[in-house]
Amino acid sequence: MTDKFQNDINDLIEEFNFKGEKKFKLIVLFGLLGDFDSFEYAINLHNFIDNHRDTNLDIFAIAIGNKKGKEKFCNFTGFPEENLIVVSDNKVHSTLKVSSGLNIGLGGWINMLLMLSGVNSFKTIQEVIRGYTGDRKAKQIYSEFDKIDVLKSLKFSGNSFRKVFGEGYLRPFELATFRLNNMNEIIQNWSDYILHEKYLPQRGASFLLNDKNQVIYKFFSNDVLGYSSNMRDPLGFLSDLIKQ
Repeated sequence: MTDKFQNDINDLIEEFNFKGEKKFKLIVLFGLLGDFDSFEYAINLHNFIDNHRDTNLDIFAIAIGNKKGKEKFCNFTGFPEENLIVVSDNKVHSTLKVSSGLNIGLGGWINMLLMLSGVNSFKTIQEVIRGYTGDRKAKQIYSEFDKIDVLKSLKFSGNSFRKVFGEGYLRPFELATFRLNNMNEIIQNWSDYILHEKYLPQRGASFLLNDKNQVIYKFFSNDVLGYSSNMRDPLGFLSDLIKQ
């Protein structure tokens, strides 16, 4: 960990008033509010907060977007609105050397489509396939009581996955269904979630800090659908480190 990087983190905390009251602090840099990873990561963080109310951890996030998009994003994902800062560009990302994604000079749309096909985003295809085939080493997403509304025309309950595939693991099509639901929300509110298409390829990062604001864990994403070092258990690093 270089002194400059730690100083940049300290400046970030000061600039956005990420003080917190607990022993540990997680700072997440999303890309655009309307990025697939932003939605999925935020929902997972919301679930983590709900399931670990007594955890000694404050969570803060920064995303590229505006106030209207922030309100919709937090309403859909459940991420605490007071803990999310929206910015109008990727200067914060650049300062912390977060990947801006592929750039071949043909605009954000082309860059993003190429990354979705695996160009300069090598883990993306593997993660897309996992969404359809399932994963015995990952947790299920939907309980049998969850109501699932896909594209407003296909409605069913989580019990459908249990009846066909059983339970206790990530079932085939389960993650793909979850991501399709997120994508539908993004597309329906595109102008609110996508501040500028040039930032579509922008990736994110995560920084876990101790009570002295020293970085004890960091992860920089390079891939679409790759916001964690272990996508089977994206927040596993929190469970491991905040026990220390």
